[in-house]
Amino acid sequence: MSGATGAAGGDTAGDGGARAGGAGGAPAGTGAAGAPRTEPDAVGGRSPGVRGKGLGGGSVGLLGNAVIGVSTVAPVYCLTSTLGPTVGEVGLQMPAVFLAGFLPMLLVAFAYRELNRSVPDCGTSFTWTVKAFGPRVGWMCGWGLVIATIIVLSNLAGVATSFWYLLLGEVTGSPAVADLDDNTAVHVLTCLVFIALATAVSYRGMTATKGVQYALVGLQLVVLVLFVALAIGKARSGDVAGSIGFSWSWLNPFAVPSFATFTAGLSLSIFMFWGWDACLTVNEETSGSDRTPGRAALLAMVVLVGSYLLTAVAAQMFAGVGDRGTGLGNPDTADNVFAALADPVLGPGLGVLLFVAVLASAAASLQTTFIPVARTVLAMSTYQALPAALARVHPLHRTPTLATVAAGVATGLFYAVMSLVSENVLIDTIYALGLMICFYYSLTAFACTWYFRHELRGNARALLFKGIAPAVGGVLLAAVFGKTLYDMSDPAYGSGSSLFGVGSVFAIGVGLLALGALLMTVMHHRNPAFFRGETLTRTTGALVVEE
Repeated sequence: MSGATGAAGGDTAGDGGARAGGAGGAPAGTGAAGAPRTEPDAVGGRSPGVRGKGLGGGSVGLLGNAVIGVSTVAPVYCLTSTLGPTVGEVGLQMPAVFLAGFLPMLLVAFAYRELNRSVPDCGTSFTWTVKAFGPRVGWMCGWGLVIATIIVLSNLAGVATSFWYLLLGEVTGSPAVADLDDNTAVHVLTCLVFIALATAVSYRGMTATKGVQYALVGLQLVVLVLFVALAIGKARSGDVAGSIGFSWSWLNPFAVPSFATFTAGLSLSIFMFWGWDACLTVNEETSGSDRTPGRAALLAMVVLVGSYLLTAVAAQMFAGVGDRGTGLGNPDTADNVFAALADPVLGPGLGVLLFVAVLASAAASLQTTFIPVARTVLAMSTYQALPAALARVHPLHRTPTLATVAAGVATGLFYAVMSLVSENVLIDTIYALGLMICFYYSLTAFACTWYFRHELRGNARALLFKGIAPAVGGVLLAAVFGKTLYDMSDPAYGSGSSLFGVGSVFAIGVGLLALGALLMTVMHHRNPAFFRGETLTRTTGALVVEE
């Protein structure tokens, strides 16, 4: 079991208990009144200025950490909503585009692994970019992660609600039950219930989170394996209309007809891998906090790319890429491919399992996605980049209290307001998500190369994993950021709405970043110590003591 080591000495590196709050007594990151307490300059002989937060050290092991990463990505939901649009862009080259999207994420994952070994802090992207580039860049990077996560949480709540009523309609055989999702009041209220439940589980701590996630992630993977086996078997039988034989050319990204379609498919593919970095945000609660999270992230990435490739190939073999019937290119089923393939692949008796798997995927991701936003906010407030009240940690559950609740409230308000104001605004906000993802991932990748710049000479391993790989990953994601920003300026992008002659997606994406800059200015006046570099110092990887 991943949590079997416990808090009392379960850190395989030997220093995680001290780093994350120790085995017992008062949380290391809080004083008598719950205020952040400064730790010694160097934590475990590593980067100076890192502070304990009072989180439950040793609560998660390698397997549990990897499960959190897989769950946050929501693989079954990503597949059902992305298979169709990706085929619409690149046709038979869908598996190749999934591989291409995996590449920059893998390169960035190396950056996260190396930074975590040096600075195992739950603030992850925020903390690391502060130490590499200073407080202002770090603050904006943290803001990018927080706002992206809030958008994802609201979207996941909406998806979970829609599939809840769709599943109830399938089980009861009543279209009227399924149609309840079209009632705005019912839909929003159900969303708020899902958000409240997910917040409560996250508030209860990592032990409760793991128990829920093992079941939900296990269910998703079992259903995917069953789907892949039956789809390939039926396609190879030759009895399925529209089925096609497998070809290795499907894995060739250079066979994509044009660069424009390739980048469009790549943007979808990159979104499918977002969320694996949740593994790193629980580093202070993980056994072996400096090494296990990085390994868990890479393990989660392997599971994800394997699941995506096998499912893409199986679905393509079974249904083909036609634009009619069950063909993956059918625009009428593009937003929910599994709904169209459930009964044809699994049969009428088992088809409902795919609906259950999608609901489980969205619900599991909704719950784990609270982890990175709450811990990023906790870190930012611990280092006085946000109000100190958000740094409170529950004395029993050892989880961020106000930060978790604030994330839940912000998510609920965001979704409710956006749903009531305009469906187009809500859709365009989701489209703007890709901009935020590329923004903070690329900054983190560049932070790795810059942070370790003094170690790159004469060390082949450091040059590859701390220098070249993160830099290339950062450049790739920065290029996608620039291309997305350019495309967003077209009013036809997203819902087709515009504001002052530019696309509303562009206005929302840039507006959210501008809002972050405004809030940063406010915090600069309220807590100038952080912005003077007094609470979190800017350092380089030359200070790392290798074990």
